[in-house]
Amino acid sequence: MRLFSFLIASLTLLSGVIAVDIQKSVLITYPPETPDSIVDQAKKAVVDAGGIITHEYTLIKGFAAKVGEKVLNSVSTWGKDYQVLVEEDQEVHQMGGGIGL
Repeated sequence: MRLFSFLIASLTLLSGVIAVDIQKSVLITYPPETPDSIVDQAKKAVVDAGGIITHEYTLIKGFAAKVGEKVLNSVSTWGKDYQVLVEEDQEVHQMGGGIGL
């Protein structure tokens, strides 16, 4: 019985140690008047957390990234005063045959 208890405790500890933050593909955008330093801070946080910047936008202020959920909370908090928009990147599909005329 002790061996079973020890095994359960060991597996519980091991699962906590190797727990991985789930990576998400996200779009992070800011209003045009947002200081570049805020955007740069967000990009640095993504990279420092092991995420990847997959695209930097030129027409709008922001970037796309693959990053863990934990760092998204930080990015959202830093950009709160600048109305940051963090949304999951998703595929878009056209439904139907077009516009009904």
